[in-house]
Amino acid sequence: MKPVTIKQIDELLPQTQCGLCGYKGCRPYAEAIARGEASINLCPPGGVDTLQALAALTDVNPETMLEEMYAQQKPTQKVVIQEATCIGCTKCIQACPVDAIIGAAKQMHFVITDACNGCELCIEPCPVDCIDIQILPTLSTAEKTKQQVSNRQRFMARQSRLERWQSEKKQQYQTIKLEETSRQQTVASRKEAILAAIERVKKKPHDETTT
Repeated sequence: MKPVTIKQIDELLPQTQCGLCGYKGCRPYAEAIARGEASINLCPPGGVDTLQALAALTDVNPETMLEEMYAQQKPTQKVVIQEATCIGCTKCIQACPVDAIIGAAKQMHFVITDACNGCELCIEPCPVDCIDIQILPTLSTAEKTKQQVSNRQRFMARQSRLERWQSEKKQQYQTIKLEETSRQQTVASRKEAILAAIERVKKKPHDETTT
């Protein structure tokens, strides 16, 4: 395999972040390929098209991999939520890597069809099996590229949102911790002042205390 950059590889992946390749997203898979640790035929959502594109990029002969990939490749698909069954647990929202599901706790959830990348990550966490896969017509090359760009943008936006949330949560925790430390110090100072006052009273001459 000829040397290629992680960016070059990542740009050819479908950006579904599904983990079917065995890695936690498209970028980690691209990194593994670049290091020579992963084969180029591990992306069912990308299918034969992605396999051939990666083969051309890395100068690897894909002939022995094509038959298996034809059998494993995923069709174009989206998910839909059964309104009557959804209990509003939000687990699918938390699992979606592109924020394609909206809703609130104990409220009906909805899938933004154009944003859904068909990764299926929302299906397993659902406790009531109310998410179905909907097979769609095969996309053209231009449509696949558009979907790939959208998937990447939405995934990056979600990552940024989660990072901001984690940062805000950490800052809130630190603020609460500082306030608690300050409160404890205040209590300790007051306790010391009270004990000091008691000691001063104890040290006064007996006649002063009885006058």
